Amino acid sequence: MDKKISLCIHTHFYQPPRENAWTDEIETQPSAAPFHDWNERILQECYKPNSEAVIVDEHDNVIHRINNYEYYNFNFGPSLLGWIRKKHHKTYSKIIDGDKASIALHSGHGNAIAMIYNHLIMPLASRQDKITQIRWGVGDFKFHFGREPEAIWLPETACNTDTLEILVEENIKYIILDPSQADKIRKTGNIKWTDVSSGNINTNQPYLYFSKIYSGKSINIFFYDGPLSKNIAFDDHIYESSRLMNRLRQVPLNFHENNDLISVGVDGETFGHHKKYTERTLSYLFSEMIPESEFKIVNFGEYLSLHSPVYEVKLKEGHNGEGTSWSCVHGVGRWKENCGCGRSDEYPSQEWRKPLRESLDWLRDKLILIFESEGNKYLKDIWKARNEYIQVILYDDKEHLQKFFYTNSKRVLTDEECMICIKLMEMQKYAMLMYTSCGWFFSDISGIETLQILQYAARAIEYAKEINGESLEEEFIKRISEARSNKGNEFNGDIMYKNEVLKKNKK
Repeated sequence: MDKKISLCIHTHFYQPPRENAWTDEIETQPSAAPFHDWNERILQECYKPNSEAVIVDEHDNVIHRINNYEYYNFNFGPSLLGWIRKKHHKTYSKIIDGDKASIALHSGHGNAIAMIYNHLIMPLASRQDKITQIRWGVGDFKFHFGREPEAIWLPETACNTDTLEILVEENIKYIILDPSQADKIRKTGNIKWTDVSSGNINTNQPYLYFSKIYSGKSINIFFYDGPLSKNIAFDDHIYESSRLMNRLRQVPLNFHENNDLISVGVDGETFGHHKKYTERTLSYLFSEMIPESEFKIVNFGEYLSLHSPVYEVKLKEGHNGEGTSWSCVHGVGRWKENCGCGRSDEYPSQEWRKPLRESLDWLRDKLILIFESEGNKYLKDIWKARNEYIQVILYDDKEHLQKFFYTNSKRVLTDEECMICIKLMEMQKYAMLMYTSCGWFFSDISGIETLQILQYAARAIEYAKEINGESLEEEFIKRISEARSNKGNEFNGDIMYKNEVLKKNKK
């Protein structure tokens, strides 16, 4: 059968970092029972089953095992993939093998793409943090997959113009966004723009964003099919392969304009964790139904190599130019204020989000002053050094540590001076980790995700005091006391910080 319709299903595999900031081990999480923690639970329900999804006969006998990572366009959160590598190497190897197999199937273009390092909201990050997050994400990808990534996943698809410009600067080939984030399109070379701000952008083709800063440079953007992606994520289309195939056939296409791409964007945990055993639906669709249908599986890199964009796009600016995302109808308000997202009768107020963000911004700026004043004594370029520190984190060996200092130090440093530099880098690592988006996503400050980012803040404060003796903790606690819980004063930011972070972790 002549193949005409390209199908790309992108799966975003991610869990918040869960390791204790002092021990680097995940503590028991009772809510994940009967498993030790949520990483273990979701691995058994999702990540592992997707690497060996079963196809059974009418007697429920297993006749095939399919590695779905050979078919998905996908990304993994760096902290999650690092944990899988450490704790479940067999599953890890199958993920890597899935990408390797896809390269052979798709003319040298792999299914896997990189992800911003620790799932912070890029439009709300400083310029230096944006750059480091991209470079650490790319460095992490190369460590695992052994090649350069063509693209990078933006957490919550949060994006604005500043973020796009830095992505262009960093030579990222493409990104994936929600259709609601597009504002206007026009055919390349035309003057007139067409409004697509109601989510009506044609998702069957890629688009170009042309840099306003770097003449002639651009980045490609794919927009996934919103209704189809929502059907897969929230409805019951995914429980039966034939029903999903019928839904795919309902997607309108315009072959006269070469719009022959159906693209899906969905959380990877949908398949097996949120919806039990649906990784099997996909494995049967991929291996048994697609080959006999009018569809062909592609990844975005391969499709882009064969279909250059003929339209350019402008994204919505969002409030104060802060951009938009796929999980907040108010732009990126969910990660900085009481925008209304996450509200419930049990937790009616998310006013705590604003003082949490402001307290961490204050701490970040204080830590930068220490980083600059101390780091400039020993390092030629402190920001370049921070960008390259990912190699020390990933390889954790003497060779890469020596290379780091050989490349970045102003002179031969003493052991004590080297230790100061390492503490400076670790301080900055935790200063970025404390912005992990999950800390704001849910309805109350008392959740385990917010406690996790408060751990990172405490660890950064601890390093700062060790470096120059300055204590930032008292003022930080005072500021975060304004982050008030729906559950009562004993769950306010300052009390949670002192009782659940300091008492349980600091000696």
